[in-house]
Amino acid sequence: MAKTQLGARVDEDVAELAKKRAADLGLSIGDYLARLVQDDASGLRARAVERAARFLAEHQAVFDEAEQAQHTPRGARAA
Repeated sequence: MAKTQLGARVDEDVAELAKKRAADLGLSIGDYLARLVQDDASGLRARAVERAARFLAEHQAVFDEAEQAQHTPRGARAA
């Protein structure tokens, strides 16, 4: 497949984050950006976010209970 060079200006912190994330995945910055665009265009990212939101909504009580337990002093719980 033919490649086209793109130019984009982003904030320095965004550029560093993209470079680090690409390196974490073992990708070049160009391959990493291509993956992000393909995931976005295919709807993969939107579906993942929607499913994560659904999971959190369905299990919110469990998360709330765990968080409350972390803030309750030891010995203060009712038997």
